[in-house]
Amino acid sequence: MKTKAAVVREVGKPMEIEELEVVAPGPGQVLVRFLYAGMCHSDVHIQHGDLPARLPMVMGHEGAGVIEEVGPGVTRVAVGDHIVCSFIPSCGTCHWCSTGQQPMCDMGATILEGYLPDGRFPLQGKGGEDIGTMCMLGTFSQYGTVSEKSVVKIAEHLPMDKAVLVGCGVPTGWGAAVNAANVRPGDTVIVAGIGGIGSNAVQGARMAGAKNLIAVDPLENKRDFAKKMGATHAFATMAEAADVAKADTNGNGAHHAILTAGLVTEELIDEAFDATGKGSTIVIVGQNTLAERSVHVPGAIMTLYKKTIKGTNFGDCNPMTDINRLLGMYDAGDLILDELITRTYTLEEVNQGYDDLLAGKNIRGVIVHEH
Repeated sequence: MKTKAAVVREVGKPMEIEELEVVAPGPGQVLVRFLYAGMCHSDVHIQHGDLPARLPMVMGHEGAGVIEEVGPGVTRVAVGDHIVCSFIPSCGTCHWCSTGQQPMCDMGATILEGYLPDGRFPLQGKGGEDIGTMCMLGTFSQYGTVSEKSVVKIAEHLPMDKAVLVGCGVPTGWGAAVNAANVRPGDTVIVAGIGGIGSNAVQGARMAGAKNLIAVDPLENKRDFAKKMGATHAFATMAEAADVAKADTNGNGAHHAILTAGLVTEELIDEAFDATGKGSTIVIVGQNTLAERSVHVPGAIMTLYKKTIKGTNFGDCNPMTDINRLLGMYDAGDLILDELITRTYTLEEVNQGYDDLLAGKNIRGVIVHEH
């Protein structure tokens, strides 16, 4: 089967639209007709070389579509099912899945290599060239063969152009507040970086009952959007946020700081450490290069004040349960999804979409596939 897809062939270069061949699904694999793909900042980390991936690779790890074909032994989904992709697969049987830590599923070890669990590459270029896929998904393609462990069946009445966001950005941000930070009613929370993930961290903290919810972003449009998502305050700098947090906590500082900037630096972590108080939690969500050592804080203060600095992946969510849990909240009118989408793009406009993301114009862009 032929498909049109957006491929990164060289670090620092734009994606190229190519016609590729889709391999047939093998045991435990399914063929998906992708209808929508979310444009997440993590794809930029591949394109810019922050994350060392095997190239060439088809980008995209947020996807929604329809199951077209199933391979032998598939039990999770059937032909015709509407699905959302999880950017982290969940095998259900490895040590991590068996102990409730699905975002660390062993199947996720090859998501930067781009091949399927059976070792085959899901796409081929001219002359049989092996083409990998971002997170074993490659949703910037009209069709894709993926593991059944990477897809979640959703109700047919749900709009897939909105549901697509619940494969990565929404649970990562929402879960960073609700699960990783464990925000409690009455807490003071700082969220730094209001994009597709940060806006959902604001949403999660609001739903968890934060009293003072302080958003930090240098861009005015992002600060305005944070208030629409439930932030009580919005500032351009962490210093301003720290002043308000301390004023509202008798000088102690925020209970939690959630760092969702596109690039989490040592400076941002230092500022968050100073803005939070005794017994606080700092959750690192955004990426940096794998080699960057960005956590350098006074150990004595961390010990005496019982501060916690932790990382989270997928917001500590379980894709097999939480994707539909979040969609259920959306269906009930409690979770905001529609407003997150700033603009839609065709596949040919993918590079423009990422230019807009990096320029701060979008909360989330969505690719609408043509078939």
